[in-house]
Amino acid sequence: MTVDGKDGPGLARRLDLRGKKGLVLGIAAESSIAYGCARHLRANGAEMAVTYLNDKAERFVRPLAEILAAPIIMPCDIRVPGQLEAVFAAMERQWGRLDFIVHSIAFANAQDLHGRVTDCSREGFMEAMDVSCHSFIRMARLAEPLMDKGGCMLTVSFYGGRKVVEHYNVMGPVKAALESTTKYLAAELGPKGIRVIALSPGPLRTRASSGIDHFDELMEQAARRAPTQQLADIDDCGSMAAYLVSDLAKSITGTTMYIDGGYHILG
Repeated sequence: MTVDGKDGPGLARRLDLRGKKGLVLGIAAESSIAYGCARHLRANGAEMAVTYLNDKAERFVRPLAEILAAPIIMPCDIRVPGQLEAVFAAMERQWGRLDFIVHSIAFANAQDLHGRVTDCSREGFMEAMDVSCHSFIRMARLAEPLMDKGGCMLTVSFYGGRKVVEHYNVMGPVKAALESTTKYLAAELGPKGIRVIALSPGPLRTRASSGIDHFDELMEQAARRAPTQQLADIDDCGSMAAYLVSDLAKSITGTTMYIDGGYHILG
């Protein structure tokens, strides 16, 4: 057996995603976690479909999708009946199969996000849960028949789903549900060779995070307390996503992968 990458059973030569095809949902800008994931997936050879939320978002997302050489660029607001299904139908026509999905969307209306969980409206809670969590279940259900040779499903969570994070409010219970959903999907789909994993980066400056009160303070605190003394960025998320989609991670499923400089270990 040699160790130069040429011989030896089980020796990994390099991360190679050539031939893998998937969907990235949630790109809104260059600073998006979804874009960090997409960029690294593409750099390692993967091909992907990219969606944008609506006409207003298209002018920001389409240029990024074109940089990624995405063959499918479509609108997808999961609250609009039929749009998510149309994206999967297009991928089935184009490729006939899927190897991965990246779910990186979340939403809570401002009133509920900025208020106490105690005061969260029923309608606001249901919408936050639908967009941020149940949409991942819908994606998994649509992707399952296209992953007949196995695949990888990724979603994006946050430490506030495990511990109380000040000002994270209703998104805490929602992310907790998302992480639990990840485990159940992994258990149900594992026999088919489909792996399901949540990425949990520390606080990142994205368009979505700008809606959280005192987010700059949260970032400063995380950077100060993290063992590495620094925050992760979207490229850290992207490199982890590429690894998890690859065959090198074939035994990883049902877990939450922290990408936060160790901040989560401090309690």
